[in-house]
Amino acid sequence: MKKIVSFFVIAAVLIFCAVAKENKNAATYKTHETDDSSAPIVYFTRDISSEGMLKLYNALGWTAEGKTGVKISTGEPPASNYLRPALLRDTVKAVDGTIVECNTAYGGSRASNAMHKQVVKDHGFLEIASFDLLDEDGSMLIPVPDAKRLTKGDYVGSHFKNYDSYLVISHFKGHAMAGFGGAIKNLSIGFGSGQSTAESGKVYIHSGGKKTKGSIWGSQIPFLEAMAEAAKGVCLYMNGGKNIAFINVLNRLSVDCDCDGNPAEPDMHDIGMLASLDPLAIDQASIDLVYSAPDSGSLISRIESKQGLHTLDYAEEIKLGNRYYRLVEIK
Repeated sequence: MKKIVSFFVIAAVLIFCAVAKENKNAATYKTHETDDSSAPIVYFTRDISSEGMLKLYNALGWTAEGKTGVKISTGEPPASNYLRPALLRDTVKAVDGTIVECNTAYGGSRASNAMHKQVVKDHGFLEIASFDLLDEDGSMLIPVPDAKRLTKGDYVGSHFKNYDSYLVISHFKGHAMAGFGGAIKNLSIGFGSGQSTAESGKVYIHSGGKKTKGSIWGSQIPFLEAMAEAAKGVCLYMNGGKNIAFINVLNRLSVDCDCDGNPAEPDMHDIGMLASLDPLAIDQASIDLVYSAPDSGSLISRIESKQGLHTLDYAEEIKLGNRYYRLVEIK
């Protein structure tokens, strides 16, 4: 009998410790939300639907000028958590957008032009818009002023220059290398040209500015800082950031990225969607919402194991955007 009681006591203690660890971050983490009227607005909705996204986009009061690219992740087969076309349809149509993406630098089903285009078709994106593979014809180099890591600049797909505006729609989730992926990662790694080009922007960023071909593995802090620098280069190129806007979708919050064809199943609830004109503010707000969620322990562990919050620290240092924001909920 004593052994049985002891077993249940130990089990109860272990469960309590697990719950305490799970909720520790929510209790101690300090949000960056502010009521300062000079802070950028991040709009928020709990309605993860095509209608909800369009309302969120309209709340921005931002107008896409000229030819508009909608930057997404097309998703690695067979079972990644990429944003489905049905969710994007209304907003892509509202900006008369062309869906854009670049090839990968790690192999997989999207490493070459033909294979990537087949994935785009298979995943249903051609049913809602036309598609442009930005690095199909190689890379172009855009400047990154005062860079510590990307001293040459940022290698993006050569078709990048063909667009007057970009709407960057990111699936916010974990990432095996960056800790998390949101607007900043989509701006940097997302627009970076793939391994199929002579000089790969993805390799250049991953290596912290050390090389443009070969393995994507490199030192962690240089990689995270190079992402922030590349994101700043993209924003500055787009009329100082005026011709670019951001939406983050916080659903299917796996610890793994959409570049993983067989990601871990999410073990936390969906949160909602965010929109902003500030890439740092929207990623910081996304992080704040994750840290405030009671069931986000696995994702937080992934973020912190990769020092992912350093990306936000460095983005603030190089003035990519504002870390403090006003959150406005759209009902």
